[in-house]
Amino acid sequence: MAAAEACYHCGLPIPSDADYSVDIDGQRRDMCCAGCQAVAQAIVDNGLADYYRHRDAMPESPREALPQVLAEFGLFDHPDVQKNFVRRAEGVAGEHEQEAALILEGITCAACVWLNESHVRRQPGVTAIDINYTTRRARVRWDERVTKLSAILEAVAAIGYRAHPYDIGRAEELAQKERKAALWRLFVAGFGMMQVMMYAVPVYLAKVGTDGDMTPDIEQLMRWASLILTLPVILYSAAPFFMSAWRDLKLRRVGMDVPVALGVGAAFAASVWATLIAAGEVYFDSVTMFVFFLLTGRYLEMMARQKAARSVETLARAIPAFATRLPGWPLSTADIAGERVAVAALHAGDAVQIKPGETVPADGIVLDGESAADESLLTGESLPVPKRAGDALIGGSVNTASPLVMRVERVGEATRVAAIQRLMERAAAEKPRLVEMADRVAGRFIVALLLLAVATALAWWWIDASRALWIFVAVLVVSCPCALSLATPAALTVATGALAARGVLVTRGHAIEALARVDRFIFDKTGTLTVGRMALVEAIPMQGDAGHALALAVALERGSEHPIAKALAAGAAAAGTAAAGTAAVIEVDGLRATTGAGVEGMIAGDSWRLGNPEFVAGLHGREVPAAVQAIVGAGDTVIALGNASGWQAFFRLSDGLRPEASAMVAKLSAAGIRLSIFSGDAPAAAARIGALLGIADARGGLSPEDKHAALKALQDGGETVAMVGDGVNDAPVLAQAQVSIAMGGGADLARANADIVLLGNDLQALPHGLALARRSLRIVKQNLVWAFAYNFLAIPLAMAGWVTPWMAGIGMSASSLLVVLNALRLQREQ
Repeated sequence: MAAAEACYHCGLPIPSDADYSVDIDGQRRDMCCAGCQAVAQAIVDNGLADYYRHRDAMPESPREALPQVLAEFGLFDHPDVQKNFVRRAEGVAGEHEQEAALILEGITCAACVWLNESHVRRQPGVTAIDINYTTRRARVRWDERVTKLSAILEAVAAIGYRAHPYDIGRAEELAQKERKAALWRLFVAGFGMMQVMMYAVPVYLAKVGTDGDMTPDIEQLMRWASLILTLPVILYSAAPFFMSAWRDLKLRRVGMDVPVALGVGAAFAASVWATLIAAGEVYFDSVTMFVFFLLTGRYLEMMARQKAARSVETLARAIPAFATRLPGWPLSTADIAGERVAVAALHAGDAVQIKPGETVPADGIVLDGESAADESLLTGESLPVPKRAGDALIGGSVNTASPLVMRVERVGEATRVAAIQRLMERAAAEKPRLVEMADRVAGRFIVALLLLAVATALAWWWIDASRALWIFVAVLVVSCPCALSLATPAALTVATGALAARGVLVTRGHAIEALARVDRFIFDKTGTLTVGRMALVEAIPMQGDAGHALALAVALERGSEHPIAKALAAGAAAAGTAAAGTAAVIEVDGLRATTGAGVEGMIAGDSWRLGNPEFVAGLHGREVPAAVQAIVGAGDTVIALGNASGWQAFFRLSDGLRPEASAMVAKLSAAGIRLSIFSGDAPAAAARIGALLGIADARGGLSPEDKHAALKALQDGGETVAMVGDGVNDAPVLAQAQVSIAMGGGADLARANADIVLLGNDLQALPHGLALARRSLRIVKQNLVWAFAYNFLAIPLAMAGWVTPWMAGIGMSASSLLVVLNALRLQREQ
């Protein structure tokens, strides 16, 4: 099969080793993968082969190669279809829970989120659902023994919304559709408002009557003209308000759009009645003006919200659509004709060429070339990272200098960028306590608002019946609590994206709020404050030359993968070619290792040992020199070399301190944070690191149980604690802390259970993250204060009759827009 042949279903090139086909209209049609084969077969089996006969172009994306009607036939339950957006749920007791990433269409306010969550959560088999208002993304979990994904999608459709499998292309398509529809509705409302005002102003200015400037029949003509021009505004521009309100009322609940629809509908109905009977006041100008200003505010709020969502979804756009595969590698690149293939068609082991400026399509290893990669999107590291043969490449990074050839190691959902994206999805879907509290308050506030508006209308009916209707409308609209529901999720969504750009990946919904309140950081030592690998600090010869002693040590450790062996070899290489070259020619016979002690072998007829001092002392029985004992007491590791004649050399090794650790400690201390070290290493080693960093509370020799007890004691004393570790060890301690922070190793990242992951292993990101979390909490508080203050100020003014309906529309829209714009300030560097 030719590699250039296109898949009949999706249009992508068919890999040379693929063998998938479906009989369509009596002909064999070749497919590129099992997924396309499954979808195409389902289309044929359901009698929908006309889909292929009538389509006039290939889909832009393979995921779009699906007739919409197929959703009704349960195609989304097919495993091959689900593989792009459904995975086994993590961290649950049962083995039968699935988790899907969806995007919802039709969400207009926070009440829509509440409605979908409440409705879907009641479906049999659904164990969890979380929806992010800002991104419109949902995370749904269900027990596959009880229900199917198609049943969940049907449940969403039953209440007037649509759910789609999440992918970045679909999300952008829906965002564009939302913007286009909003602009058209805004245009119709604006045009209608201007035309209605042309007829309303003369009526306001003229004296109506048989002897006045305007006769009653002309006034009535103006009213009918205003009614006709207002109809498109009501039927089209304001339609989303009425549809949303009707949907809420059918489900016996009150959403954000209920007071808006009630106010607009009441004013319009009263105006129509006044027009029909040719008596009373009309409010067509106020209705159109109100709808226009409300739609203007919602459009601006939508644009700001989509900007915030794009900052979070940047990672999803990182992986390119196509890559240059080198099928003939390891021939020289000059002799290979590279082929452009879809990234989805890459497999582990493929050789891929990456030109300067191109994005790395998958995780892999450099095979050939020397360049640098911009990994700032993934790690927050602003400077390009040098890359040469044998170095790791991260999918989504950008090659900045020279061409590279890489071997693909992980593709698709197994890549690091996919793991980061999954963790960000989890964080975006989970609701912090502040959001849940605001949603509860907003829900109750709407009910109270309706009662207050009715009471106000009745009161004004007795005071001045001619003003009762528009005051009723103004009270309904001016205090609709949209800003209250937007205040927290908007800020937290923007903060999540801003933190990720600085290399701080938030993976739990509560993490930002909790981090902002932290007053103590506890650090594990090895791999957190230190680099996590041994390094040769000093060679101390007792007899002869230090270089020769190092060569003997390397020869005894030849072939070993032990960290100490690697540290000695690296030390010999750093010392110069002489030591490494001498070690290569030293012959060692009878080499054997003693676990936990060291190695022993024969060199030139003499027995030599390398290992801990007690092991080596067994050859000659001499005591360890006092100077060496002092080094051991300071916490460093000491390796001895000796033979029957005595000590030959000692090698001092240490797990080096991270270069940024000191600056990080200084910044956290300046921010008023108390610091501690909890380590399982020797107390002397922990104390030495504490002394180097200026951390007085440095505790060593602690088991995981000891760490857990010590951390809980601090919490019992009223402290809010963040634990920084490697994300895998000391799991009970990380779980006990209010905020758990893991260093972001590539393999561990995919299964990290920490609340926050430092993507670039850069401790400097901690003080930056703390400062941004504190700013986020300040902005959340500002938004909440503004939302409450606005409502408490606007309601009395509207009840007193000082706020007209169009002013109410401006006020409500402006309050929502203000909280979103305030949240966007978090994207700015400080």
